[in-house]
Amino acid sequence: MRKIFVAVMLGAFAFTAGQQPSKAQSGKSTADSQFKVLNPWAEVDPIAPRGISPRLDTLAGKKIGLFANFKRASRPIVAEVEKRLKAMYPNCETSLFDSRGANVVETETKNREQFFAWVKAVDAVILAVGD
Repeated sequence: MRKIFVAVMLGAFAFTAGQQPSKAQSGKSTADSQFKVLNPWAEVDPIAPRGISPRLDTLAGKKIGLFANFKRASRPIVAEVEKRLKAMYPNCETSLFDSRGANVVETETKNREQFFAWVKAVDAVILAVGD
């Protein structure tokens, strides 16, 4: 079976190679060919990139937000992260935001307002995706 497959593939390759016009037939070398590259986006993103946020020099004494998304394993993940953070930085404070929706910002206005208030109240956020 394997020999038949290899023979068929070689035959298809030989047929395809025979169908390509040669340099003598087309009158152009491959070096003379030009390609036009098109952008698949309809419009350019109107929001300019702003770079990454400044990083904290230490987590000691900081308020760390723990974000658990709607996946089942995210809450146990943030619980373990919290336990290890407390062991490494005993004076850091943690704050949990438990999201039950797939998209926090677009689901409910109340949830959206709570989320933005939570983000403003923490120094950094650790996000857990429970997959």
